[in-house]
Amino acid sequence: MTDTRFDRAPGDRPILTDREEGTSYGVLVYSIGLVLAVILTATSFWVANTSLLWAPGISLGLAVLAIAQMGVHLVFFLHITTGPDNTNNVLALAFGVLIVFLVVAGSLWIMANLNDNMMPPAELHELAYAALSWPHRQRQGPRSG
Repeated sequence: MTDTRFDRAPGDRPILTDREEGTSYGVLVYSIGLVLAVILTATSFWVANTSLLWAPGISLGLAVLAIAQMGVHLVFFLHITTGPDNTNNVLALAFGVLIVFLVVAGSLWIMANLNDNMMPPAELHELAYAALSWPHRQRQGPRSG
């Protein structure tokens, strides 16, 4: 056999069994993930509440930190890696992302279409006023007699 050691991603399962390697590796992976998640969360709160950053750049900074937070959760807690035994997990994750994207994009499309096709408030007010006062106008018409 060879004596070559292969690199592993943080979320990969160890090649050795738990008895051979010990459970400290799993605790270490979860601890590193927890520390990174807490650091990213604290950083995002700091970015949102500071006046040291350029105001239009705050939303971009929060988006970058959110994506990094998702990456930390995927790798350290959900153990999503590029290993060959992880193909089904990656495909399920991609399908979930596709469904969420379709729901959000479809909702935005429907709301934009509704906004374009709504009556302006002034016309809506006049229409409502005409509908409410219609029976009274009909009674006040020309009288015969």
